[in-house]
Amino acid sequence: MTVKVSVVIAVYNPGKYVEDCITGLLRQSLTPDEFEVFFVDDGSTDETPARLDRLAAEHSHFHVIHQDASGWSGRPRNTGIDAARGEYVMFVDHDDWLGDEALERMYEYGKANDADVVIGKMAGIGRPVPQELFRINRPRATVANAPLMDSLTPHKMFRREFLAEHDMRFKEGRRRLEDHVFVVEAYLRAKSVAVLGDYLCYYHITRDDGSNAGFQRFDPVGYFNNLREALDVVEELTEPGPLRDRMFSRWLRNEMVERLRGNRLLKLPEDYAEELYREIRGVVVERFGPGVFAHIAPTQRVVAGLIAADLYQDIRELARWEAGIRPTGTLDSLAWENGTLNIGFSAEYEVDGTPMTFRRDGERDLLGLPLSDKAIEALTGQGITLDAPVDASDVDLVVRHREEATQFYLPLDSERHRADAGDGSFRQRITARAVLDPETAAGGTPLTRGIWDLHLRIKTCGWSKETRLGAVRGEDVEAGRLAALTGEPRRLVLPYWTDGPGNLSLDVDQHTDKLEREAVALMDPAVAVVDGSTVRLRLPLHLAADAGDPVRLRFERKNVGKYPADAVLDGRTVSAPLPLEKLTGMRWAVRIGVPSAARGQAKWTRLPVDVVVDADGNAQVIDRHTPPAKPAPKPVPTKKPAPPRPLWRRAAGRLRRALSNQQKKS
Repeated sequence: MTVKVSVVIAVYNPGKYVEDCITGLLRQSLTPDEFEVFFVDDGSTDETPARLDRLAAEHSHFHVIHQDASGWSGRPRNTGIDAARGEYVMFVDHDDWLGDEALERMYEYGKANDADVVIGKMAGIGRPVPQELFRINRPRATVANAPLMDSLTPHKMFRREFLAEHDMRFKEGRRRLEDHVFVVEAYLRAKSVAVLGDYLCYYHITRDDGSNAGFQRFDPVGYFNNLREALDVVEELTEPGPLRDRMFSRWLRNEMVERLRGNRLLKLPEDYAEELYREIRGVVVERFGPGVFAHIAPTQRVVAGLIAADLYQDIRELARWEAGIRPTGTLDSLAWENGTLNIGFSAEYEVDGTPMTFRRDGERDLLGLPLSDKAIEALTGQGITLDAPVDASDVDLVVRHREEATQFYLPLDSERHRADAGDGSFRQRITARAVLDPETAAGGTPLTRGIWDLHLRIKTCGWSKETRLGAVRGEDVEAGRLAALTGEPRRLVLPYWTDGPGNLSLDVDQHTDKLEREAVALMDPAVAVVDGSTVRLRLPLHLAADAGDPVRLRFERKNVGKYPADAVLDGRTVSAPLPLEKLTGMRWAVRIGVPSAARGQAKWTRLPVDVVVDADGNAQVIDRHTPPAKPAPKPVPTKKPAPPRPLWRRAAGRLRRALSNQQKKS
């Protein structure tokens, strides 16, 4: 059978981190005869070579190639390309892992679109990955119609015949950005690039020991010489003009300007920061003109102009100001409507704790940056203005799985509002309303079981920063924070405030026991009543219109028994008959059975109320935190009063005291 995919993994001393990579490969939905794996051991000195040899002995489609250490990943990847037999070659780092269906889905998507390059959706665990690129599926992506340049790592599928046709190989030796050179050439030579955005294919991780190769401090001279090689590829394969300028702007933005902004610059040792700046300026002056500057955001353009004008101290002063910028958000409303959670919020930027302001000059909106007159003059001479396109500002609300890091954008509508800040300045606040349907939020499919956090991202004038939502919220928000039963089979979706900060998160399908804790806040025990032999409770649940009667009820007491009751739902109110003959004379916990798709059966949660039935069969519902009634204390017998002392005893006592006092005086 034809091998569909060859997976190539350059390996050097990964230690324990290779285990997740191995596990992900063993879980692939492709059958073992449909894909092969090449671990290319580049001179590892830990236990990894022996571990991989044992693995290859157990699985015939796993192979290990041992070679002398080359110092970087280029040579082992080339070795893997030479050994590969698959239609496509997939590159994976030894400390990352694949989604269970990644190889199958990427292969099928590539074949369906006759793609030379296939890019699968990535999740960053402790590190940034492209976001906008994976917002939608892109079956025919190019550097002209899609943000491909946001993704220059090699963790992609490449058609093997395509690589052979163009003799494409990674640059070898200890160096940086060899993946940029390889991937950019592939983008420009490919007849088709397919981006799969609706399935999480690749998990890109940060080691907890901080030893990822890409995170180590680099030599600025060598780094930017390697970057020039990527620029050389673009110049070779494109004509001068807007496309080349836009491609160049990726390196200007990511590898240069962003390294000289905010805390990223200020946290560097000053001598290293200056060396870095000098090498950056060398590339900017040598290779980038005004056309490249035009393709980056306004605030980035300002920094680029200061680099070109050699105003390093102004760059540092601007960085100090930008270090104080924080995105802020307020949760204004939260309400379920027939199984859909509506989220209203507002957002803006602050600088050192006060709202960010912009200047108004006639018909122009201007950035309020702390620039010297010399800096403004230099920027003006380059044709760089301080215009602020605040009317293009926007927000995104993202729902992100806490463990897996997969994320999805929620549909929303937003509006921009200006408020006068005095002295010709104004502040801008964005209000928005997002819709979260648990059955479609994951790219048209249901949110999977687990904790999902909501993240707010504000984009304006070149700043794009993220914060959590919910810690600051309106007074009426709590009333809408109900759990909801949605989907088929039924699953519980519980909005809750995180411990400490109080941010908004979702517990999907009872991943934790938060429902029991949250029920105390969401359910008013005073509303629970007994009418004859029927108990009525107002549940902390929102139910879709077609929910039926999915909730069950039972009464239980430890070491005594559990007694179910037939529950009938009317909106949020559940009614159930009390089996009084079984409950008489005791206090009983009340539990609800809520469906769980993952468990395939109900999960039982204790409510914050108990049912007490007295000896006569009279029942009442009380707050479970109310202590049980204590029996009346037994009467204490009263003591008989002591009889009065005789008169002669009292007289004798007075006589003794008088004689004693007389003796003391004498």
